[in-house]
Formats: sequence, structure tokens, C-alpha cells
Amino acid sequence: MSAPLDDLFVVDASTLFAGPMAAMHLGDLGARVVKVEHPRRPDPSRGHGPAKDGENLWWKTLGRNKQTVTLDLHTPGGQEAFSRLAERADVVIENFRPGTLERWDLGYPRLAEVNPALVLARVTGFGQTGPYRSRPGFGTLAEAMSGFAEMTGEPGGPPTLPPFGLADGIASLTTAYAVMVALHGRTRTGRGRELDIAIIEPILAMLGPQITRWDQLGTVQPRTGNRSANNAPRNAYLTADAKWVAVSTSAQSIAERVVRLVGRGDLVDQEWFATGAGRAAHADELDDAVGAWIAQRARVEVIEEFERVQAAVAPIYDAADIVADPQFRALGTVHRITDPVLGDMAMQGPLFRMSEGEARIEWTGRAPGADTADVLGELGFSEQEITAMREAGAC
Repeated sequence: MSAPLDDLFVVDASTLFAGPMAAMHLGDLGARVVKVEHPRRPDPSRGHGPAKDGENLWWKTLGRNKQTVTLDLHTPGGQEAFSRLAERADVVIENFRPGTLERWDLGYPRLAEVNPALVLARVTGFGQTGPYRSRPGFGTLAEAMSGFAEMTGEPGGPPTLPPFGLADGIASLTTAYAVMVALHGRTRTGRGRELDIAIIEPILAMLGPQITRWDQLGTVQPRTGNRSANNAPRNAYLTADAKWVAVSTSAQSIAERVVRLVGRGDLVDQEWFATGAGRAAHADELDDAVGAWIAQRARVEVIEEFERVQAAVAPIYDAADIVADPQFRALGTVHRITDPVLGDMAMQGPLFRMSEGEARIEWTGRAPGADTADVLGELGFSEQEITAMREAGAC
């Protein structure tokens, strides 16, 4: 059965995480993705994180389902090849600093001239306009400027940054969503459009009503560690066998079940227990009760007892736990793919399932330029022209 996006041609001219991850999501659903990299300075993500036998493991996931092409867009040959790619593409994703494509005469007006149906997704740290538009932009800066770091961490402690690309990941989903919105609009008008995705913005939408709260109440959310300012008990608790579980009581009924389970049903009758904010104000008392009960039991027993009373609990997992968990196995979350260098390897799969047209992973991330000759040949370049481009450093 065909994949739902197998009629789309996507050019991924972005680097690091937000743009390439958006292209990965589209490729998982069947889009043909051609990854364009500089011949001598490939995507820096190839050097991020752990490696095995010289093979970067993050790239194996981020580059999956992508053909790889090298082009130097500073050169006339590279610019001509890129223009031909854009002429055939449905989508181009790029994250050069604003104005860079225009300096190469590859801005949206030029690309739309050769392909009026093209969707150009421009992913940058700060967007295409404003006083910060030309600054280097990374997810860490977005995590800082969005308010995420300010509200994350222990009370009285420093702001805390996530140990992974949170803002980039959120921006990647936003970019894929924006691309599909633009493509839907194209079905009615026949025209593509230019998309401006600033990494500092999508993460803002995930952080709740912090702006509205400040506007209406003049307050900001304090750092609460693993606790919530909106309900309690909500925390990470250590079990008797030195494992961790997370408890959530966002719903009032769940909070009541938890305190009754741990032998403190008397707390339900307290006036403050009737609201999430009231319970949050008494988090110390609730954490003491729940934490003491959990500390006397092994994790498997804690989870069994919570499930018996239909309360919300989850084990805090590492990667080994995820791979072994029966729920992730039932969902097919972890895929095993054969890599030509490293052999069999596991990675997280596509984001969701459908009744028809399943997403898939055809291959892992390839070496830079692995498909340059084939793709340039499709674009009409002769073998002699490709050789001349290589000798000139254009590909």
C-alpha cells in the first residue's frame, strides 16, 4: 500500500535539528526527501552525540529516508542545480540566515518564478524580520527566551535547560504542520507560499497561559521542580527497590483515589483538597504521605496497586526500559532497521499509526553526497557536467 505522502518531493536544505527533523517526519510518511549539504561542511548534526565505529548515531535517525546530495550554493553550478531541484520540488526546507538565499538569487520570488506551486519553509531562530533576524539561532536560545528555562528547575535553584533539542523538536512538528497547511491551500489555488517559522515561537505555545497570566495578574509561574503549581500530589517518588515512579493527579477524582490508596483518605475531607490549587498549596503534606507509602514498596507493586484503584502512575524509564516495555512493543514504537555499516539497529519510529498507508523507515541516514550523481543526472546534468562540477568544488 502506498504511503500518504509518496507523491511529494521535498528538498531539505537545512542543518542541525528543526528543519531536518521536519523533513524526516515528511519522509517517514512517504515523501521523497533529498538532503542538500555543503561538499566540505556537511550538516553539523553528523557530529553531534555518540558514534560507533566512526558512524554518528543521531544522524542515522535524523537522516533516515533521505537521499543525500552535496552542492556548494556559493557557486554558479551549485545554484543552478538547486534551482532545478526547486523547480521539481513540492517543498523546500531551509534554515540559512535571513537574506542568504536572496544573495544567491535563490529567494522565494526567484524560486516561485520557476515553480509557482513551491512551498518554501524557512526555519530560523528568530524569524525573517525584526532586530534579531540575523543572529545565530539555536534551540537553546529559544528554550531560554520562551520562558521554559525560567519556570524549570528546583525552587530557589537556577533556571534549567533541557538535555535534548526540545525547542527544535517542537519547531520541527510546527514546520511539518505548516507545510501540510500550505499544501492543502495549494490544492485550491495552485500556488505555493513562503513560510516563516521562528524557533522561539512554537515552544511558547506549549508553555500554557504564562503571557495571559502576566498580562491579567502581573505574576509569573515560579520554579517548582517536579511539582505542579496547579495540582498535587504530582512528583517523582523513589520506590523501595531504588526505582522511580511519576504520579499525576490533574483530575480531582484521581487525587482522591491516590490519597485513599496510601491510607490518607481523611485528607479528602479537608476544604483545601477540593481544588488543584488548594492541593498544590499543601504539596508538602501530600508528598510526605504518598512518598512514604511508595518508599515501602517495590516499583512493580506500586504500579499494580495504582492500577487496581485506577490512579495515574508511570515508571520513569531509560532507553532500555522503553525497548522492553510491552506497551511500546504493542504500538510498534521502536523500529529495527538494517544499516549498511552498523547492521541491525533500533530507533524510534514515526509519530503515529493510520488505518491505511502506514509510515515507514526505508533506510538509515546515508553518507554525505551518496546520491549526488544520481540526483544531478535526474535534473539533466550530463556525466561530463557532473565531473566538471566536482572538479570546481560545486558538488
